[in-house]
Amino acid sequence: MSRVAAREVLMKLLYERDIAGEYHSESFKNLSEEFQLDENDEEYVKEILFSMDAEQGKIDDYIRKYAKGWSLERMARVDLAIIRLALYELLFMDDIPISVSINEAVELAKKYGNEKSSSFINGILGNFIRSESIKTRINGEE
Repeated sequence: MSRVAAREVLMKLLYERDIAGEYHSESFKNLSEEFQLDENDEEYVKEILFSMDAEQGKIDDYIRKYAKGWSLERMARVDLAIIRLALYELLFMDDIPISVSINEAVELAKKYGNEKSSSFINGILGNFIRSESIKTRINGEE
């Protein structure tokens, strides 16, 4: 279907994993059907889900660094799932333009978070981009 739908599925699975300690394959199957993911989008979701175990410590360190005055434990679980997804894309998926990762995170926050989630998430991601001197990726190029 689309990468937008795949991000939404992934955010829900990351949220489930955070709350339950794991995500369930049945959840993946049901969400994949509900959002009508195609094979490419399912692969995107699986890639991040399986890679997140190895990379989450690094991602969480960045969140701690740029979420001034906020601990991970204090953050809304939905916001945390969205930030983890966006940072994963920013750090490890060079084919996705930075602006797309940030905009999609903000849109997920508007849909699933509270009234302050989108600005909170945008602030953390903006601080990360500026402070880490991340080059703007345009059409997959740096």
